Amino acid sequence: MTVLDPPGAGVTDMLPGRRPLSLLDDVSGTRGLEPAVLLELYRQLVRGRRYNEQATVLTKQGRLAVYPSTTGQEACEVGAVLALEAQDWIFPTYRDTLALLVRGVDPVEVLTLLRGDWHHGYDPRAHRIAPLSTPLATQTPHAVGLAHAAALRGENLVVLAMTGDGGTSEGDFHEAMNFAAVYRAPVVFLVQNNGYAISVPFSKQSAAPSLAHKAIGYGMRGVLVDGNDAAAVYTGVREAARHARDGGGPTLVEALTYRIDAHTNADDATRYRDAAEVESWRRRDPVLRMERHLRERGLLDDTGVERVRRDAEDLARDLRDRLLADAVPDPMDLFEHVYARRTPQLDEQRSLLSRELAAVQEAGGPGTEEAGR
Repeated sequence: MTVLDPPGAGVTDMLPGRRPLSLLDDVSGTRGLEPAVLLELYRQLVRGRRYNEQATVLTKQGRLAVYPSTTGQEACEVGAVLALEAQDWIFPTYRDTLALLVRGVDPVEVLTLLRGDWHHGYDPRAHRIAPLSTPLATQTPHAVGLAHAAALRGENLVVLAMTGDGGTSEGDFHEAMNFAAVYRAPVVFLVQNNGYAISVPFSKQSAAPSLAHKAIGYGMRGVLVDGNDAAAVYTGVREAARHARDGGGPTLVEALTYRIDAHTNADDATRYRDAAEVESWRRRDPVLRMERHLRERGLLDDTGVERVRRDAEDLARDLRDRLLADAVPDPMDLFEHVYARRTPQLDEQRSLLSRELAAVQEAGGPGTEEAGR
């Protein structure tokens, strides 16, 4: 080895393939995956699509303040999350609500942040999912920090750090990549390249052949996958997680995909992209591609399709019914989750409010529940 050779893997081992990994276009492409895995990928894709549709409608009805849809890029989140093990952590962006749903978080708790009820509605430790992150890429250094700490403690876990193509233009992302590579932290960086950072096309963000090519600059492997192919995303992330779990260090996985819907309900995507472009990506719909592949392999029939669709409709109905009900906040919640231990001042304020509410209730006025409306 010369002084110019990087330690560990050779340069060619770090470069992504010339073409993104794609498995669904060939009926034999998924032979290495268990049929149960493929069917679960399909089930979660269908549920994810229906979830996106329902959340979008609820936003139009004013039940959510905003909703960043993942319609069109469901395969990225479904494939990546299912490739993880139970002890692994996820650090999502604000758009990765579907990743939480796949991990088993209650769909109403997933959307609590976007509803405006709480900062977020789930227990990060219980689900091993960091809070949804609105600032771009700020969660990536946190992801590396947790992964490095876990490695120091000898814990067998991997961290999935999720971001979009726009997030790779932030300094936090590059700092996280460098730290992870230097300390060989067990991290999988998943970049969902959906073509636009709000209205800025990818061509104006980077001149690199792909974002996966950036990995070599930090001394880690870069992998390019078809982000509309759930089986390919699953395979790419699973291999990257195995590599990290075995002490091989981090991997940057770029999933090429496309968001069919606008950036959020507050965005007018027709101002910066044309209908023909959107339609060309509709023909690569990740849900339909998976369904077609499973049918060609004889793993799915009309009965199976209908069963999965009913399950997805049940999810949508439950989400709709619960979010259409008005939330009844408890005024005493003002004092919860502020400090790990309440300060004397906060305890004093809490007692004061409690006495005032009790006095109002005794006088025949609105009780705690009504006062919170």
